[in-house]
Amino acid sequence: MFSKRSVDKLLQLYKNEIRRQISKTTSVTNSDAMSPRLDQTIIHAQTEDAGLPNRLLKLQKYHRYLSTLTSQQMPLAARGLAVSKDQSREFMACFPDIVRDLTESDKHLDVPEASKWLAKLLQYNVPNGKKNRGLATVLAYKMVEKRENLTPENIHLANIMGWCTEMFHTLQLLSADVMEGREMRRGVPCWYRRPDVGLNGVNDANMIQAAMYSTLKRYFSSKPYYKNVLEMFNEMLIKCSIGRYLEQQIMKTDKPDLSLFTMDKYEAITKYKTSYYTFQMPVGLALLMSGVDDPETHRQAKTILLEMGEFFQIQDDFLDCFGDPAVMGRSGSDIQEGKCTWLAVVALQRATPVQREFMENHYGSANLNDINKIKDLYEELQLPHTYSVYEEATYDLIRTQIQQVTRGLPHDLFFKILDNIFRQRI
Repeated sequence: MFSKRSVDKLLQLYKNEIRRQISKTTSVTNSDAMSPRLDQTIIHAQTEDAGLPNRLLKLQKYHRYLSTLTSQQMPLAARGLAVSKDQSREFMACFPDIVRDLTESDKHLDVPEASKWLAKLLQYNVPNGKKNRGLATVLAYKMVEKRENLTPENIHLANIMGWCTEMFHTLQLLSADVMEGREMRRGVPCWYRRPDVGLNGVNDANMIQAAMYSTLKRYFSSKPYYKNVLEMFNEMLIKCSIGRYLEQQIMKTDKPDLSLFTMDKYEAITKYKTSYYTFQMPVGLALLMSGVDDPETHRQAKTILLEMGEFFQIQDDFLDCFGDPAVMGRSGSDIQEGKCTWLAVVALQRATPVQREFMENHYGSANLNDINKIKDLYEELQLPHTYSVYEEATYDLIRTQIQQVTRGLPHDLFFKILDNIFRQRI
């Protein structure tokens, strides 16, 4: 029987082998796993592929997991957490109460215009995304809490906690939009792009943060887990700030510094900017609400959730480049913004000196011709092949990690999150 340490070591060796295979400097298919699934390609061509852009049709030949590119079962990065309509309605029903609590209290009666502005700020920015983090918080709580404690009051509190994570997410988006000069968010102009906002949007981000902490205090200050919850929110603020800092170091000039595009750098940015608060935070909060504050339990959960978070971001990078904008609800922007993505890092690992110079000349340009040249280079380097193999190998690796979890954590919780990322029906 293997010890836990031996299993962890084997899993790390397996992950390292995946990375080694990805970084191979070849554009030739190097394993049977990377070969086209001709039996399924025929089916797709006859049924699901009608109406897909030519580039997506061409990519569909690679592997069954590139059904990611169809509108039938979009992954979590594109379509949000799969929950029932009742769960979604239950979650949405709490939001007006939160806005009312924040804007109709007796604290700011002398500045009614500020309360009106806060209501407008919250309603424009908070409830209109996929709400992955908030819904995941509620889902996790319902799965880790003892059945006898799943009272209407406690479930309501879990929904409130979920909205606090959504306010946290909104805070990150408002800041990122200003820093990156974005134009659109969720199909509408970014908040700071509105004529009545501008750079005052920086202060509005502070208002969202204050509203988040005020909501936490109102609903949870009497709970035994309140202190630990506050510490988690503060820790996540620091981690996201570090992630943003790491990303901005690459973007100091008009052109990205491709010499900094390493897999270690990419993984650090992904972990700090996305994985901690998108995956660890919802489950961590649910555990705290259910009375679980054992460090080892949280560590085991974090290990798996950060792995999921890394793949979630890699999937998002892939979809940004090769996904169908009509299905995604947005057009890709990573190439023109010069972002350090998984695709760019792997391309640089595999590129010849000539191809690297090609990337230096065209990556980070908003010119449509340059963008298409980079996408063509990605295909030339067989990155869709590589992605499909990485996806399947990562799925198997995370399933193995979940099965090693002890400390009473429900395996079904992690499998459900994994199911949402990979679109599998487990």
